[in-house]
Amino acid sequence: MPFRNNVTRLLDARHIAYTVFEFSPEKHSAEETAELLQVPPDHVYKTLVVLREAKGKKPLLVMVPAGRELDLKKLAASVGEKKLKMATQREAEVLTGLQVGGISALALLNKGFEICLDHAAPTLPYIHLSAGQRGANLRLTVADLIVITQAKLVETG
Repeated sequence: MPFRNNVTRLLDARHIAYTVFEFSPEKHSAEETAELLQVPPDHVYKTLVVLREAKGKKPLLVMVPAGRELDLKKLAASVGEKKLKMATQREAEVLTGLQVGGISALALLNKGFEICLDHAAPTLPYIHLSAGQRGANLRLTVADLIVITQAKLVETG
């Protein structure tokens, strides 16, 4: 039976082409996921939860290529903030309702997050990212990802 969840149903409803890849649900880094999928690491994006300093402002979901550390100062400048901080694993899971390793902007549309994507992503033919749960990864075009998420292109490193 093919993999189905809210993310795949959303993509199907919007007629967006994608491919699902399933693997063991144990926690995998983006780099390990690239190895499992046998794709270049810069084609696999991890989704990080970033908090703003100002109270009441939306957290950010920032999609960054595997193997890259997020530069919070560059990201802050890109989104017009003075200071940002990474959410802890616990904060990320509480805010998103998803486990680290399964956090996906596609699973969190209309949930109060500002969605950001590394500015280099549009140079890629496709992108891999979490399908909204551990052990499931999606491949889709970057253009489709930007359209469906309304992601803002930002400097992340």
